[in-house]
Amino acid sequence: MPTVTETLHVSGVRCERCVHRLAAALSGHDGLEYANANLMGQVVLTWDEERTSRAELVAALARAGFREAELVRE
Repeated sequence: MPTVTETLHVSGVRCERCVHRLAAALSGHDGLEYANANLMGQVVLTWDEERTSRAELVAALARAGFREAELVRE
């Protein structure tokens, strides 16, 4: 099972409520193994590449109003 971990920087995170909204957007996403966000807009994601993709996760964030700002590879 190939897993990938990346830290995304997203815009739109301004408060704790935003972090909860972001978590709700990713909750239950098939293949997502780990997610953690902070108030600086850093979102650490680990996923199973056989069950989901980076593009699908970024799309889920976009549907909730969060845009990717830049990528930091781990």
